[in-house]
Amino acid sequence: MIKRTGSAEWKGGLKDGHGTVSTQSGVLSDTQYSFGTRFEAGKGTNPEELIAAAHASCFSMALSLILGEAGMTADSIRTTATVALEKTDAGFTVTSSHLEVRATIPGASESKFQEAAAKAKAGCPISRLLNAAITMNAALA
Repeated sequence: MIKRTGSAEWKGGLKDGHGTVSTQSGVLSDTQYSFGTRFEAGKGTNPEELIAAAHASCFSMALSLILGEAGMTADSIRTTATVALEKTDAGFTVTSSHLEVRATIPGASESKFQEAAAKAKAGCPISRLLNAAITMNAALA
């Protein structure tokens, strides 16, 4: 089992407060987040942005693995995840994550690429973590 940690600290009320987020690796270290960075145009990060980055990077690695198992190697895989945060009856909820994928894979057929992309979407650990609708557009460049 591999365990990774992230930490957050918050000070103050919801709208006037602020927090910092850090990761075990130190890539994020006391990175600022606040109500403004989550719901307005403030400078800093927010949980949904971090989830989107995690989903995009996890998917890209999973696709690389599946392509390799099929005897293909990508020159590039560019994935953007868009996470939707909506107010529902239960409160604010992440309701979806949409993957936009553009890949350059020498010798790949569209059908083999789509098959690999679908497997990666279903199988990447972050896809399995999210209890949300996960959609995707995938295209060879």
